[in-house]
Amino acid sequence: QVQLVESGGGLVQAGGSLRLSCVASGRMRTITVMGWYRQAPGKQRELVAAFPSGGHTNYADSVKGRFTISRDNAKNTVYLQMNSLKPEDTAVYYCNVRTLVDYWGQGTQVTVSS
Repeated sequence: QVQLVESGGGLVQAGGSLRLSCVASGRMRTITVMGWYRQAPGKQRELVAAFPSGGHTNYADSVKGRFTISRDNAKNTVYLQMNSLKPEDTAVYYCNVRTLVDYWGQGTQVTVSS
């Protein structure tokens, strides 16, 4: 059974930084994409950043230049470094790992105060 465990969320003031981590464990097929999504209250879940295996990273326009996604393939871990955080970044952040199916983490709350 595949399990994704996220960590690193919390409360931070505007302009601050946080680093999210997500470790994937269990039996799974070859990972094609690792990424992060977020969902704010009353809004749909949206892609924040994705890191395809052997491909280029891509980011939502709203986070370009502020967030950086990285991954450690040996550890099946994906990170999201979030700098210059804004109140509008407040959301539950979900880790996503894609093989032939999508796996999701439980979500970690990020709250940015003004």
